[in-house]
Amino acid sequence: MSMSRLEASKPSATRVRALTAADASRQEPGQALFALGSTSHGLSTAEAHRRLAESGPNALRTHGASPWPVLWRQLKSPILILLIVTAGVSLFLGDATNSTVIGVILVASVGLGFSNEFRAERAAEALHSRVTHTVVVLRDGKECQIGVVDLVPGDVVRLTLGAVIPADIRLLASEGLLCDESILTGESLPVEKAPAAVSGDAAIGDLTSCIFMGTVVQAGSCTGVVVSTGGRAEFGRIAMGLGERQPQTEFQLGLKRFSYLLLQVAVVLTTLIFIANLPLGRPLFDSLLFSLAIAVGITPQLLPAVVSTCLAAGTRVLAARRALVKRLVCIEDLGDMDVLVTDKTGTLTEGHISFTSALPVRSDLTAAALFMLGLVATEADYSHGAVSAIGQNPLDAALWEAPAARGFDPTAYCRYGIIPFDHQRRRTSTLVGDAAGNRTMVTKGSPEDVLLLCEDIPPATQALLERLYDAGSRVVAVASRPATGLAAIEPADERGLALAGFLVFLDRPKANAKDSLVGLARLGITVKIATGDNGRVAEKVCRDLGLSTGRTLTGVQIDALEDAELTGVLREAGIFARVSPEQKARVIGLLRGQGRSVAFLGDGVNDALALHHADVGISVDSATDVAKDAADIVLMDKDLGVLAEGVREGRRIFANTIKYVLMGTSSNFGNMFSAAAASVVLNFLPMLPGQILLNNLLYDSGQLAIPGDRVDKEQLLAPSHWNIAFIRRFMLVFGPISSLFDFATFALMLMVFHAMPGEFRTGWFIESIATQTLIIFAIRTRRVPFLRSRPSAGLLWASLGVVAAGVVLPLSPLGRVLGFDPVPVVFFVALLATVVIYLVLVEGTKTWFFSRPVPLPATARHRGHMHRIQRRAARFSVAHSLARR
Repeated sequence: MSMSRLEASKPSATRVRALTAADASRQEPGQALFALGSTSHGLSTAEAHRRLAESGPNALRTHGASPWPVLWRQLKSPILILLIVTAGVSLFLGDATNSTVIGVILVASVGLGFSNEFRAERAAEALHSRVTHTVVVLRDGKECQIGVVDLVPGDVVRLTLGAVIPADIRLLASEGLLCDESILTGESLPVEKAPAAVSGDAAIGDLTSCIFMGTVVQAGSCTGVVVSTGGRAEFGRIAMGLGERQPQTEFQLGLKRFSYLLLQVAVVLTTLIFIANLPLGRPLFDSLLFSLAIAVGITPQLLPAVVSTCLAAGTRVLAARRALVKRLVCIEDLGDMDVLVTDKTGTLTEGHISFTSALPVRSDLTAAALFMLGLVATEADYSHGAVSAIGQNPLDAALWEAPAARGFDPTAYCRYGIIPFDHQRRRTSTLVGDAAGNRTMVTKGSPEDVLLLCEDIPPATQALLERLYDAGSRVVAVASRPATGLAAIEPADERGLALAGFLVFLDRPKANAKDSLVGLARLGITVKIATGDNGRVAEKVCRDLGLSTGRTLTGVQIDALEDAELTGVLREAGIFARVSPEQKARVIGLLRGQGRSVAFLGDGVNDALALHHADVGISVDSATDVAKDAADIVLMDKDLGVLAEGVREGRRIFANTIKYVLMGTSSNFGNMFSAAAASVVLNFLPMLPGQILLNNLLYDSGQLAIPGDRVDKEQLLAPSHWNIAFIRRFMLVFGPISSLFDFATFALMLMVFHAMPGEFRTGWFIESIATQTLIIFAIRTRRVPFLRSRPSAGLLWASLGVVAAGVVLPLSPLGRVLGFDPVPVVFFVALLATVVIYLVLVEGTKTWFFSRPVPLPATARHRGHMHRIQRRAARFSVAHSLARR
């Protein structure tokens, strides 16, 4: 069937035969359209909806919050499972009361963690759904934008520079199309693509008539028909094979190391207790239950819930400031940042580029004629009359929005060919003809690159260019040459040009940028500029904003330095000018190798590589597809002030998480150690397993108020890091202090009150709840508690409520069921004195402890190929579960 007949026919409503990219690549464009039941005008809306219902969404991931994985995370602890089994066996053997108490407390503890963590998962789902990814398709013969997950086989799509290819696609037409397929093939060089069919069997890298899901348009533009979507695409099969598990951030790795530390302590302590209790003649299951209860008391069961609640609260704060966090844990990594590498456009400047003047360098050329040469050298299609600035790069858009563009007559020029802009050449060339039939090649781009192609440059040109740069202007050079007899052009034709002049643009410094930079500096963050612009322009903008940048390095200078030399220079350099994507990524990699936590803010296709290499990738909602996909955080507005707020939130989250961690490694650990020691010395268990679990449940309930606690200002001024050596040292200093007061309570109960087992357990239960709960007010700050650092009202009342519950429960009618007996009133006087002395001693020890900080070792962090695949796959995500088709 001919192409003209295909264009006139309607898409078939019958079931379309499944077609692979390899099959489609061997067919002519018209044949591929026919096989897919489509035309060059695309599908009808009704047919697209029918196919979507049949083939399913173009998705690889689900970001919906499911309760079952959250519940499984609460239950999968080996210690918890063993405790449940042992309690079940104990129930079978006749100890119904103790087993029931243990069961009820475990259910309450699991429910508490589940409810808080699932609420945070729902918050993450809502945030993810706000980040949208769209593609231009032809539906009913008209261009429209739809979500990438709504694409179906047979859809005709149009893609431009910087687009992430949304499915496996057979090309119908292309202009200078180059694609980065490294995520699929590992090849770093871009691949040239064209609609011409390939012959025979070919590897995926040789299917030049097809473009593949997850790869990137590095140059040019194209129109194509969708062949395969979702898990049937080449990239989809790889991503689905990796599963849903996301790469772990530095924060998650720190949590993992801490949990492993406590698990080691729990296993050793539990084993020793169990072995020590057996020779004392105690029942096997009682000893096992007691040992496991101690293990549960040591392990931080609610740590995931506390962390999730902290992160969810932080993301809500940022969402109110129009910043969307793709994954909750990324906000903590944002707080870890101490270097920000960013472009100047839109961050330090307004980002609205305006054309100011055309400066010819030849006497035979007027400013108006130079301006017209600049217009015909843009990538806009002016053959249909009016030109829209939508979808164009900022400099081209500024030209078409200039008042002088209104006098442009599209009938006076005919374009015969174009070499689109790319970040290696840094220029665009067009082949145009005038009404008289004269053909001219016009080149427009970076002055440094265009001047290299020119002959007979006027002597005053360089001085003029430097004056423009010193004034902070954005400058584009325009050159041309006669092209008689040329029917098309290629990069080799860019030679022997005559410089026409310079187009001058202005991007004013942003009004609030200076305050934002001051705010970042107060947070201990060094700002470095990576720009494709001239270094003098960046220096002028930084001077106007009062930003001290130090040395300026160009891309050429970066390439001339070995890694060891460049690492030393990076400490002094603040501006990296005329840098390529690979150079940006190299700079970021070397900064991270120094142990710095680096964030990168970028919005162009040339920023994607650097975004992947950074600890935190930040982009904006208006960015190219590939930049948004590579980012962890998406800003609705390009504002450094929002970033400063995000850093504060990240550090506040880490500070509050560490409060819970230090609680678990001080008094909580100390109490469990005391119970272990007492079980060996006493002729009865110092606390029943159910009482230990109740103690742990009450304690954990109070700590859920930590995410909303205040954080001292000095804790926000520099990033904090996971340091297992510091946590271990804290545990070995403050744990014994807690145990010392536990032993004092033991002596008080046995020698003064001559307590029986039930009274002993009541006295120690109340003392342990009071000390391990109230110590939070000392641990939460390095200042003097209450006088110089006030806790949040929520934490204050939650802690007091837990202490009150710990006092009332043993004395209530429920106390008998739980195994408690009443204690004399004078005990509470002794308890008050004990708590006061304990808190004073902890406060003094805290002052000594924090005067001797443990140094943090510098570590280089790495992100591999799988990290890039998972980030890219997150683009193709729906809120509901995916059916495997």
